[in-house]
Amino acid sequence: MYSDTHLHFQKLTEDNCERGSEILSDVAEYKPLFIMDIGTRSDDLEERLLHMASSIDGIENAEKRARSQKFMYFSAGIWPDVDEINNRFSAMETLEEQLENAMQKGERFAKKIVAIGECGLDHHWNPSNPDGRNEDDFDAELFEGERELFEMQLELAKKMSLPVVIHSRDAFADTIDCIKNIGYNNGIIHCFSYGIEEARAFVNLGWHLAFGGGTTYTKKSKMSEMEALLRYVPDDRLLLETDAPYLSPVPLRGTPNIPQNIRYTYEFISAKRNLSVQQLVRLVDKNCERLFKL
Repeated sequence: MYSDTHLHFQKLTEDNCERGSEILSDVAEYKPLFIMDIGTRSDDLEERLLHMASSIDGIENAEKRARSQKFMYFSAGIWPDVDEINNRFSAMETLEEQLENAMQKGERFAKKIVAIGECGLDHHWNPSNPDGRNEDDFDAELFEGERELFEMQLELAKKMSLPVVIHSRDAFADTIDCIKNIGYNNGIIHCFSYGIEEARAFVNLGWHLAFGGGTTYTKKSKMSEMEALLRYVPDDRLLLETDAPYLSPVPLRGTPNIPQNIRYTYEFISAKRNLSVQQLVRLVDKNCERLFKL
């Protein structure tokens, strides 16, 4: 029923694959077209594929097991972590090696890797957050290294003819600049957090915009701007996402996010666009089919 274009899938590890099986089994009830498990580290693809296989195989119901194998897809990419930026050349080698291995003929998920990312730029400074972004750490060399790591992944996506999942936070101008430097416009601006003018700039270049649970708890003083933004995005450029386990929508804000929660985001955004939930589901499904060549 629901397409979800962005899902960290609860950071699956060997110890919680049983929980992964439960989540997949529950999600399968909705018969989604598409769910994507997103990469954030240069070396995480192999591990994620292994644990997803274990989670799928752990589903007792054969129909749900087959359905889960069908709707799960993957990306691989490098989030702009300081260590990955500093070691960007070796990180890119690792990323490309893992992609090459995973996409070999005969590999279980070889045809399921459909995007590069999450990659991009993050200039939101909050050292107390788990990602520990501290402006004092970012001298001119690190800023340039972050841009270079992003552009290398845009180049890789261009070479592989894959869409890109872009993380852009408080970094609009630099993000646009990097995209234009490479000249590749194919993919998603994930968890879109800018205004309508920035949205117009991305849309005019050919990008899709993905909205998550954060839209449902927009401040009252900003709600009219959010509504205008949600109405502006063209039908063929709109996607929805969870960013699980983060950004649970209202009424579940503050709890760990799971794929099933995306229904609240669909309900919220469909109302703002004067659509039924089913109309919005069909619209997003169509966009997923086209973007990811399903």
